[in-house]
Amino acid sequence: MHTRIVFNFLAIFLYCLFSAQTYEIQYTSSYNGKTNTDHPSTIVWVNEKENFILNSTIKEQKSSFPYEITKVEKPSNTIVSYAFLKPGSIISTSDAESVGKQDFELTNETKKILGYTCKKAVTKVNSNTIEVWYTNDLKLKGGPSVLGQNLGLVLEVERNKNSLITASSIKKIKNTGIENIIKGNIQTTDQLGYKDLLWKSRFTTLNVFENETINFSDASKSDDQIKRYANGTIILKKVKFPAITEGENIFVELKQQSNGDAYDRTGTVFFIPQDKEKSFFDGLEKGAKTLPVYENGNGKQYYGITTTDSYSPVMEMMRFFTAFGIQKFNHIQLKGKDWQTISPYRQDITELKPALSGKELWVGTFIGNYDKGGHKVSLDITIHKSDQTVNKNNTAIPLFNTLNIMEMAGQDYSTMFSQDKGLLVNFTLDKDLKNAQLRYTTTGHGGWENGDEFVPKANSIFVDGNPVFSFVPWRTDCGSYRLYNPASGNFQDGLSSSDLSRSNWCPGTVTNPNFIPLGDLKAGKHTIQIKIPQGASEGTSFSSWNVSGTLLGVQ
Repeated sequence: MHTRIVFNFLAIFLYCLFSAQTYEIQYTSSYNGKTNTDHPSTIVWVNEKENFILNSTIKEQKSSFPYEITKVEKPSNTIVSYAFLKPGSIISTSDAESVGKQDFELTNETKKILGYTCKKAVTKVNSNTIEVWYTNDLKLKGGPSVLGQNLGLVLEVERNKNSLITASSIKKIKNTGIENIIKGNIQTTDQLGYKDLLWKSRFTTLNVFENETINFSDASKSDDQIKRYANGTIILKKVKFPAITEGENIFVELKQQSNGDAYDRTGTVFFIPQDKEKSFFDGLEKGAKTLPVYENGNGKQYYGITTTDSYSPVMEMMRFFTAFGIQKFNHIQLKGKDWQTISPYRQDITELKPALSGKELWVGTFIGNYDKGGHKVSLDITIHKSDQTVNKNNTAIPLFNTLNIMEMAGQDYSTMFSQDKGLLVNFTLDKDLKNAQLRYTTTGHGGWENGDEFVPKANSIFVDGNPVFSFVPWRTDCGSYRLYNPASGNFQDGLSSSDLSRSNWCPGTVTNPNFIPLGDLKAGKHTIQIKIPQGASEGTSFSSWNVSGTLLGVQ
């Protein structure tokens, strides 16, 4: 009897010892046969109760935020995801269904990996062919991802015959130390909420405007947060930009809806440089005519549009054009047309980094309109870490911006191109500028049929009197955005007004800037000139061109 009790106790002890045995598998990754040395190796801790998936940097508690650890509970195959967003902020979510829904084609192929006999299973994920090699020799189930968790212990995963992750070592361990990593207060959330919070933690978001009105009304007044000018057609907010490193990208994103205005309108997102004695902010506060004047002999005066020794014009981040009445006029019904409810505008502005990094600046949005309801807008600026450095410039100098942002406060339309002189800007470089580029945004406006909005016109750029670039800005894809334009007029020829090709813009879209190479520029005085054969006025109809230019390069 005593012997049987001892034997039973020993059996239970050995069973518990075996069942608690944990293995650490380390995996290396490669692409097209070349080992990835830039990324930490994947680590899997597995026993018959659970499977943790992390990497070597997380194991050493040296990982930068955000990062994730995945736990797969056995035998239910419940996936528990942990996201470490920042110090002291951990969220989690669980999924008890997805592993059971995995569908594999089991094959008879076998091969040895680290001395273990493995079988191959094949599946498809989003048009990718995935080959999974797993072993049952260790009587465990797990692997370097959630794929194949119910097959056995996955030792190799190959995607599309070019991306490979394979086990490089297997060893028994006594303690994982996971309790020293996953600890403290953990906020649980649903799967979509988890993904959203994790995604947003990967970049910095500067919230500028949230559902703000841009309209035309004497009732539009500034408050402690938002300044409003030109009868509410301009909104402005001071934004503090963090220091932005070389390997980071910057995006501006605007969302817009009609709040009463049914027409396509010129819009711009801009910031006000304050590096000189006078700025555009002074003009907003004291009137456009307090800003430096540009004259080219056509009898008109244009205020605040060109750089001087004591003044920098506004720097344009993104030019956009509102759709015809999106959302507010979605009650207009046409067969087969399901209108969009919001116009999203998004643009990469990384090249403007030198003018933004570490600075506190007035950031604004303008929409030219004469409607009391006007438009609703939300504006975010996001900063993203990146391994790819496309923009090498460390200098961004505003040279000109003819868009009459203070249109409703007396700033004249940009009709200076009626003269051959066009726009002539003088500027001085205090240092040599290598690999200079002109970030040039241009759109033509005015009238039906013969107006420059609907007539292709060449834009020619001259530096120090020499021609450097000429092109015809023209958009023929405007019809692609018909579903953003419920209030667009429909004509007898079967077209809608939003379908018509235009001088570099379509209703409901962003106008991309052109990056014009200028070579190397020496320190000292220079000129840049823009010439456009602007159409003549016809009665009360006239043409104009909104052009903005920022000089980029390396000093």
